[in-house]
Amino acid sequence: MSGVEAAAPEPKPRRSRKGLARWLTLAGFGFFVLACAGAIQLNAMIGGIAGALPPTPDVATLPVSVAVTDRNGMLLRPFTTADGRWRLPVDRTAVDPRFIQMLIAYEDRGFAEHDGIAWSSMLRAVGQFVMAGGHVVSGGSTLTMQVARLIEGEPTRDVWGKLRQMVHADRLEHELSKDEIIDLYLTLAPYGGNIEGIRAATLAYFGKEPARLTIAESALLVALPQSPEARRPDRDPAAARRSRDMVLDRLVATGALLEEDVLVAKREPVPTARREFPMLAAHMAGQAVRAQPGARAIELTVDKRLQDALEHLAAGRARLIDPKVSVAIVAADIGSGEILASVGSAGLFATQSAGFVDMTRAIRSPGSTLKPLIYGLAFELGLAHPESLIEDRPTAFGAYVPVNFDGFSRGTVTIHDALTESLNIPAVVVLDAVGPARLVSRLRRAHADPRLPVDTAPSLAVGLGGVGITLRDLVSVYASIGNGGKPVRLYDGIGPAPEPAIAAPVLDPVAAWYVSDILADVPPPLNGSPGRIAYKTGTSYGYRDGWAIGFDGRTVIGVWVGRPDGAPVPGLAGITGAAPILFEAFDRLGNRKAPLPRAPQGVLFASNSELPAPLRRFRHPDADMVARVAAPEIAFPADGVDVDLGLAGGDGAPLMVKVRNGVPPFIFFANGAPFGRPEFARQSLWAPDGPGFATLSVVDAEGRADTVTVFLN
Repeated sequence: MSGVEAAAPEPKPRRSRKGLARWLTLAGFGFFVLACAGAIQLNAMIGGIAGALPPTPDVATLPVSVAVTDRNGMLLRPFTTADGRWRLPVDRTAVDPRFIQMLIAYEDRGFAEHDGIAWSSMLRAVGQFVMAGGHVVSGGSTLTMQVARLIEGEPTRDVWGKLRQMVHADRLEHELSKDEIIDLYLTLAPYGGNIEGIRAATLAYFGKEPARLTIAESALLVALPQSPEARRPDRDPAAARRSRDMVLDRLVATGALLEEDVLVAKREPVPTARREFPMLAAHMAGQAVRAQPGARAIELTVDKRLQDALEHLAAGRARLIDPKVSVAIVAADIGSGEILASVGSAGLFATQSAGFVDMTRAIRSPGSTLKPLIYGLAFELGLAHPESLIEDRPTAFGAYVPVNFDGFSRGTVTIHDALTESLNIPAVVVLDAVGPARLVSRLRRAHADPRLPVDTAPSLAVGLGGVGITLRDLVSVYASIGNGGKPVRLYDGIGPAPEPAIAAPVLDPVAAWYVSDILADVPPPLNGSPGRIAYKTGTSYGYRDGWAIGFDGRTVIGVWVGRPDGAPVPGLAGITGAAPILFEAFDRLGNRKAPLPRAPQGVLFASNSELPAPLRRFRHPDADMVARVAAPEIAFPADGVDVDLGLAGGDGAPLMVKVRNGVPPFIFFANGAPFGRPEFARQSLWAPDGPGFATLSVVDAEGRADTVTVFLN
């Protein structure tokens, strides 16, 4: 064999199985060490995140808007939170179940099963993040993660924020139930501007509570929290509609909604403006919030329907009278004393009439409204009966000389007629008999707080309005009369409910019924029917206050009309200004109307001639007290004044001469010559023939006279 045989290639040395195993063990250990190190680092990072999370909020103590509600839980007036947000308390039971179903179907179909994180959604979001070159396309957030973001109030559109959100969601799932998580979402979800939570959103955009929502409304409310500012319907209705329709389309695709329902929903318009939040019983609500700091919800005794009706009534009537005039109304249940409506003004923001002033609590002169209690005391003391006769003649009580509102005297009248016609003189005569101090004492029994001048005792002037009192106090007084004389303490829900107590009566039952029966005969205004209610009007001195307070068998209502600044309102009177409002208020009671109570045992039904002799004519207990008729006085013009009638121009106005006191008819004289004719009127016109001094005189039926000298120009 020639040449050198080629040697075969030497094989590579084989690695022993033992060596391979050693290297695999070392590699595995290395990976294990790295995994452990990563896990430790990850756990440390998660622990750091968890340690920095805010405490899990309790929906029951979450800062929310104070919601003042009526006796049935209906919202009257909400208040913003300390940071100026509308975030009303709400829970899932008060929300349309269909909205919650649509929310879960759109945002988180696995909400009931997962523990806060939907890993399939998260993987999808990660894939989209990688494919987009590090930009977040979708968040993959569950409802629990969204709640975590809302609690923290920080954006989560980056990896670190998403991890933090996931850690927070895990904690929420361990510390809260699914229902509690939903409640937090319903309370905190943003809806644009300072609107947070489903309840604030439905009120702001739809003007209603979230208990009943249409499919279209629910879809819009599902869409808004994802981009609340960009989709706000009050700023971009088109964007709001697109987002709503997107939600509807997806819910159809997933089978959560029927296609025909969605077609109808898409035709429904979206709101284009925010509505005002309710502002009923504004004054009472404000007082309640101040009285109960820290309260989340305050329930008043008022009825929302009646409150709304009476507020509209007050505002409308005030506009017809004068822009500077306000109207206040209080309605209460006679049996319980619970206030059913309280209208403090003609409008909280009515600047001309000082609408911010609560005139139900303002101290004003009551005019003639205390007369029923005066006569009630006379009935109770056995001094009079409704058919007793009394004299209506000018009478002086020292320096105090009361006159009737119209200046006329009626002579002999019954007590019944004296009250129904609101005659001043008989009322003061009776008050002199029963005593002003007793009247004030009975007012206090009725839980009223009459205000007298400092360091003064009650006087006869109290009977005609010479005392300060509030509308609420007068309603309490009349409620007591309508309650058979038993005192009624008004209650509004602001403070603690009054404890039941045995209290001294304001009047005995018979006297209270006599008063009620007479007041039912008071002639009604043009818009009223007679006999439906027992009521009384009043007008304070100078036409500053017009009153009307009345009751039926179940409800008492008081009305005040006037200017809050106390300025006179020419022509204002209780019968023309307040009484029509009172009767309209009773018309708005609905099914609360009730007849006046029947006569109690002990009532004496008799004509004057059938009465016992002592009751046929009212007699003052003091036998020496007699009617003292004051001499006439010229009230206008005053002695020695200059009166500008425009006489210098040759075409002057006539002079009005007015007289007070005295016994009509009167004869008027100018420079010794009579003018006009003998009349019962207490005023007369005289046309002077030129400027200069003039002597004016008046002579009454008893020959008594008064004279003044004036200068006319």
